[in-house]
Amino acid sequence: MKVLIVDDDERVRDALEIGIGLQWQDAEVVSADNGESGLDHFFNQEPDIVLLDVTMPRMNGFEVLKAIRQVSDVPVIMLSGRGEDVDQVRGLELGADDYVAKPFSHLALMARIKAALRRAEMPPPVNALPDFAAGELAIHFQNHEVTVGGTPVRLTPVEYKLLYHLVRNAGHLLPHQALLDRVWGDGCNASPEYLKVFVSRLRAKLRTPRGHEFIETERGRGYRFVRPHASTGLDINLAGEQVVAEA
Repeated sequence: MKVLIVDDDERVRDALEIGIGLQWQDAEVVSADNGESGLDHFFNQEPDIVLLDVTMPRMNGFEVLKAIRQVSDVPVIMLSGRGEDVDQVRGLELGADDYVAKPFSHLALMARIKAALRRAEMPPPVNALPDFAAGELAIHFQNHEVTVGGTPVRLTPVEYKLLYHLVRNAGHLLPHQALLDRVWGDGCNASPEYLKVFVSRLRAKLRTPRGHEFIETERGRGYRFVRPHASTGLDINLAGEQVVAEA
């Protein structure tokens, strides 16, 4: 495993390198002290995960993240001494997988790194038929392939995991905290606004040419996956069996 640390604070870089070395003895750590250098290392080193500080000289973390997301879905965890919600929301909207405010517990950060890496794992492709379909949406769970109207949809690991739990509970409300726990791990203390960013990104990617929205909001409570109101085809349930679509 290769980890890229981009942070202008040498003490933070050293502490993270030690912590990662204790957790993964075979891990290779590459570090940079500014955004431009960090982006160069990203393209040259092809890391498995990026720990990215927000406030840095030359290029800030948001600019680096935006450049990374133009070419890659590699897991990125933002690190920041600023814990304001507006900064967290901005990072998530740009495609970060997680956002950790400084000072942070190194054990907690290592757990978040492990969770981000698990979400990024891609099992080998299998069946030609989708495991789940509703209207124009089709999902192959074993290779994480999602299509809308036959066109592949590129989801980040977090977006895919969110969709997975929503469709596994299709038609049923999933409360905010339940979704946070299932996607980010038990005990996640992020706010519903944190979740809202990912739901918004997922909605935009799944929107059909007909304008159908698959994710319904119940204000103040949570979200549910909803099938199209009308469908002339067949839906496929989670067991791979074809069933008549609900009207």
